[in-house]
Amino acid sequence: MANRILVVDDEESIVKLVEYNLTQAGYEVLTADNGLQALEIVREERPDLLILDLMLPGLNGMDVCQRLRKDGFNTSIIMLTARDDEIDRILGLEMGADDYVTKPFSPRELVARVKAVLRRVGDESTAAEGTYQCGDITIDVNKYEVTVRGERIDLTPREFELLQYLAKSMGRVLSRDHLLDKVWGYEFAGDTRIVDVHISHLRDKLEKDPKNPEYIRTVRGVGYKLVQGEP
Repeated sequence: MANRILVVDDEESIVKLVEYNLTQAGYEVLTADNGLQALEIVREERPDLLILDLMLPGLNGMDVCQRLRKDGFNTSIIMLTARDDEIDRILGLEMGADDYVTKPFSPRELVARVKAVLRRVGDESTAAEGTYQCGDITIDVNKYEVTVRGERIDLTPREFELLQYLAKSMGRVLSRDHLLDKVWGYEFAGDTRIVDVHISHLRDKLEKDPKNPEYIRTVRGVGYKLVQGEP
């Protein structure tokens, strides 16, 4: 069965361009031209991925993203932004987006991003059974879920992938560039702030005191490592 992708943009020409290229690539495409319609479609149709414009009439892309994450929808989201502005990109990631593409964009690049995100999610869903234990944190690869002190924690697909990769390399210091390559899976123009944002999200969800993390440690000037919670 083809993956279903919801394209949300109020510019008809962009919707048609993206819809055509995704259909040619073998995906089933749903469309919406405003944020409220997008929320309704996600709740009813449960698409596999959203391509979500930042600047929408009424409810903007950031609001849509934030509401979906708050309601527990972990669908992958690629945000479209018309401005090549780091603040927009970081805010989108902080609201729960997994990736972003800046307008004007190449349809080929966007399709490649979609394939990369869906491939990573698919790889995780077919992975062999395995559980990582890190202090009070349990990462169940087969169930694609994380619990902390017995309580299930909602993570976005990208947050899960990042945590899983840190767990695979338990105790090893991993540079931001290395994490970009292994978790994001393509050249990301050296924008390592994306890693920092996702690490911050994980700490907020997993650590008792995110400002003094017990598990996800920063090694200044190098990167990050996941540890068992030793002092």
